[in-house]
Amino acid sequence: RHAATVAGHHRIDPRPGPDRLLPRLTENARVLRAAYDVVTAATPGHRIVPAEAWLLDNYYLIEQQINMARRNLPRGYSRQLPRLAEGQSAGFPRIYDLALELISHMDGRVDSDNTTHFIAAYQTVEPLKLGELWAFPIMLQLALLENLRRVGMRIARRREELDAAITWADRMLATAEKEPNQLIQLLAEFANADVPLTAPFVEEFYARLQAQGSAM
Repeated sequence: RHAATVAGHHRIDPRPGPDRLLPRLTENARVLRAAYDVVTAATPGHRIVPAEAWLLDNYYLIEQQINMARRNLPRGYSRQLPRLAEGQSAGFPRIYDLALELISHMDGRVDSDNTTHFIAAYQTVEPLKLGELWAFPIMLQLALLENLRRVGMRIARRREELDAAITWADRMLATAEKEPNQLIQLLAEFANADVPLTAPFVEEFYARLQAQGSAM
């Protein structure tokens, strides 16, 4: 049903356009590398959450897939494929958006069966060109890297929030121990800093202060 709905919404732009896949791949590679660097720069001894451990353990595999995608995607290749005229994927090949929709709809759990059924259902509404079907494997690879980009950004953002919580909590603990009369001033600085009180920040901040006793 979802594939048929997607097919009904797709509108093809008859005009040729620039190749957007290679620049997007380069941007995704940059974002994933930045996320990896954020995690590796975490202060030694700080708790690493499972998602961060996964990124550290598997980043070399992600790099391999990025390099493979670059080798398998000739420059200008996407200009030969029908591209969308509107929507979030406007300017990108239709078959690339179809891969994104499959991954999103299946929450990343992609296999031969659901891929075959998804494409077949799409074509009950709008037949795909032979070139698009041949291109689908590389589009699926690119779409998975796009999905990993979003995951990497969430991991990096969470690490930055945890590091901020650790920094502020440690400053307050040190001030309470060495210069307790300056604690109110530090609290005012904290309030003026307008730190985003996200769930990861609050959880880590509270845990570190609570461990020092009820007075703190």
